Amino acid sequence: MGKSILIVDDDELMRSFLGTVLKEEGHRTEEAGNGQEGLAKLLAGEFDLVITDLRMPDFSGLELMREGKKEKPDIRWIIVTAFGSIGNAVEAMKAGASDYLTKPFHNPDELRHVIRRVLREIESARTISLLTEELGKQFPPTEMIFLGKEMNSIHRLVREVAPTPATVLITGPSGTGKELIARMIHQWSPRKERLFMAIPCAALAESVLESELFGHERGAFTGAVATRKGRFELADGGTIFLDEIGEIPLSVQVKLLRVLQERELERVGGTKSILVDVRVISATNKDLKAEISSGRFREDLFYRLNVFPITLPRLLERREAILPLANFFVAKFAQAFGRKISGFTAPAKSALMEYEWPGNIRELQNIIERAVILAGGEIDVYHLNLESTSEPSTSAEGLLKMNERETIRKVLAEAEGNRKRAAQILGISLRTLQYRIKEYGL
Repeated sequence: MGKSILIVDDDELMRSFLGTVLKEEGHRTEEAGNGQEGLAKLLAGEFDLVITDLRMPDFSGLELMREGKKEKPDIRWIIVTAFGSIGNAVEAMKAGASDYLTKPFHNPDELRHVIRRVLREIESARTISLLTEELGKQFPPTEMIFLGKEMNSIHRLVREVAPTPATVLITGPSGTGKELIARMIHQWSPRKERLFMAIPCAALAESVLESELFGHERGAFTGAVATRKGRFELADGGTIFLDEIGEIPLSVQVKLLRVLQERELERVGGTKSILVDVRVISATNKDLKAEISSGRFREDLFYRLNVFPITLPRLLERREAILPLANFFVAKFAQAFGRKISGFTAPAKSALMEYEWPGNIRELQNIIERAVILAGGEIDVYHLNLESTSEPSTSAEGLLKMNERETIRKVLAEAEGNRKRAAQILGISLRTLQYRIKEYGL
C-alpha cells in the first residue's frame, strides 16, 4: 500500500526526480520548494515520510526536521545531502533521521532501496503499536499480573533483565502466562520498537521449523520456489520467543546453538553466513535437565538458553490472584459479548477459590468466557461447570446430587424452559436432564 511522502528541496529538478521515482513505487507525493513551505505543508497534512534536502537557503533540512518532530514525532525522515557533507548527515541521524542519501544519485535503485527500508520500519512500528494496544486490551494490568507474594519476585526479575540483552528461559506449567512475561520483557527493553516474534516450536514439523527459523534458498527443497528469510532475519534488532523449546529436534538445536554463540546463521540450502542481532527468550513446561539426561536435549544449548531463568508459579500458589483475575476476565468478555454481568454469587466465588486449576490462568480465562456467555446478570456455580481434580462432590454431577432440584429449576428458568440449552449449561446430556425433570416433577 502506497504511503504519503513530502519532498522538500529548493532544486526543482531534484524534486521532480524524487517525485517520479516515488510515484513509480505507488506512493502519493507533495512537494515544497523551501523549508518554510515544507513546514507549513507538514503541519497541515498527514505524511508517513519526509525527504528533505539538508542545505536550503531559508531553513535547513535539519531545522525543518527538529521543528516538525515537535508537532509530529511519528513521521520518519530521510535527509538528502551532497557527497562532501557526510558529517552533516551524521548529525541529522543523531537528531532522529531514519537514513540519509548523498547526491548526485548514481542509480535510482539506491533511492528505492533506502525508501523501501524506511517504509518497512514504519510498517513494523505500526504493527508493534497495534500489538501493544491489543495486548493492553487482552491482558490484565501489570499490578494484577504480578499480584501476590510469589509474583512480586517475578516482577523484580522481569524489570531487572528487560533492559539487558540477556537470553531468558521461562519455565512453568502450561497456562501460567509464559508468553505474556516474554512480551513484557520485550516491551520493557530497548528493543520494544522492533519486532517480537513468537514461534510455537511444538506445532511445526522439523523441516518446516528449520525453514521458519533460519529461512531457505531457492531450490533448497521441493516447493522452495524462491529465497525466503527466516524469523531470525526478519526479527533482526528485535526479540524471538521460542515457545515449547523442549520440543525442537536435535538437528535444529545444533543450528540454534550457533545463532546463540556466533550471532550468525545459514539459510537452509545456503552457504553464506548471515549476521543477526536478535534477543532470544524461550519457554518450556518440561524439565530440560531430565531431557538432557535422556539425550533429547543438548546440554550446551541448555546453558546458552538458561542465562537468566524465570520460573512461574501455578495459579494455586497465588490464590489471592484468582478472584481479581476472574473479575478482570468477566469485564473483558462482558464488553466483548455485550452482556451485563454484575459479578459472582458467593457459592461461585467459593468454587473458584477451591478449584485445583490444572490449566492455570488459561483455564480460568476459558471458564469465565463460557460463564459470561451462559449467565444472565450474575455468574453462579453451575455457569462455571468446574470439573474437580480432587473431590467429585464439586463436579457438575456432584453439584446435582447435592441440590439437583433447585439447581435444575434455576437453570431452566434462566434458559426460559429451553431444555437443550439448560443441559449445556449443566454439562449433562439432554436425556439425563429429561430424566431429572421427570424425577423431580419439574
